[in-house]
Amino acid sequence: MKEFNESEIIKDLKIDARGVGIPEGAAEIFINRTMKEAKKTLKNKSIITETDLKRVIVKELKKYHKDLAYVYQNRDTIV
Repeated sequence: MKEFNESEIIKDLKIDARGVGIPEGAAEIFINRTMKEAKKTLKNKSIITETDLKRVIVKELKKYHKDLAYVYQNRDTIV
């Protein structure tokens, strides 16, 4: 299992946001709020799988931008 790397996730989300056409300022807000809520949701779990992490991030992203959530959810699977 990989170590939870917040900066790597944020970097990926920024790349995805740029690809979807979200302005940089809005993307920063969406990503910061998403990460804050994801950390709050997962803080009581002793073991966090990649699936858990991705599920929580996608759930939070859907509140702000459904297309960005879709792209992140399907990252590395879209051909």
